[in-house]
Amino acid sequence: MNILLVEDNERISKFLVKGLGEAGYHMVLADSGEKARDLINTYEFDIILMDIMLPGLDGMQLTQIIRFKKNYTPILVLSALNSPDDKIKMLDLGADDYLSKPFHFEELISRIKALTRRNKLSYQEENELLSCGNITINTDLHKVCQNNKEIELSPTEYKLLTFLMENKNKVLSRTQILHNVWGINFDSTTNVVDVYISYVRNKIDESEQKIIHTIKGTGYLIKD
Repeated sequence: MNILLVEDNERISKFLVKGLGEAGYHMVLADSGEKARDLINTYEFDIILMDIMLPGLDGMQLTQIIRFKKNYTPILVLSALNSPDDKIKMLDLGADDYLSKPFHFEELISRIKALTRRNKLSYQEENELLSCGNITINTDLHKVCQNNKEIELSPTEYKLLTFLMENKNKVLSRTQILHNVWGINFDSTTNVVDVYISYVRNKIDESEQKIIHTIKGTGYLIKD
C-alpha cells in the first residue's frame, strides 16, 4: 500500500515514516502542500495522511484542489487543531476522517485500514473476482486459479499479477508497475519488474493462450 504523508514537522514525519514503514506500508513524504500537490498529480496513492497547518498551500486548500480534480483518494487528517469547527470544515471540504494529535499509533493503523477497506469496497464491490481468460483472482481470499487449479504465488508475485489484472486491456509502463507494486521510493533503474514478470510467467500456463504481453519499449499488458 502506498501512503502519502503531508507533514512539515520533521519529528512527527520521521516517527510516522519509520513506524508505518515497519508496518509494511510504502511511505512517501511531502513537507509542503505544493510538493504534495505535485506528487498527487503524478502518482497514485492508496491514502493521504494530511496535516492542516502547512507552509504555503495549507491542508484545507490542498483538500479542495484534490476533490476539485475528482480525485477521491481517502484523506485522513492528522492535526493538532481539534475544535469541532476545524473537524467539520475539513470533512465538509472532502476529508474522509480526522485524527487529532497526539494520537495512539495503533489507532492510526486502524483508521488507515478502515478507510482503505471502505474505499476498496466502494469501487470494487462488484469486482471481488478478477478474471482474464482461464485465470481468476479472488481478491478477498488472495487466491489465484487457472482452469480451477490454484497457483501458488509469493506476496509480491500476487500483487504484481493483481495490479495487471485490475488494469486489464491497458498497457502499463514499467514505472507504473514499479510504483504501484514496490512503491515510488524504489530504485527506478532496477530491472525487478522484468524479473518478477518472468517469475509469474513461469507459474502460469500460457500454452493455450498468451496472458501477459510484453509491449516493447513500454511495459506489459494483460488482455483477454
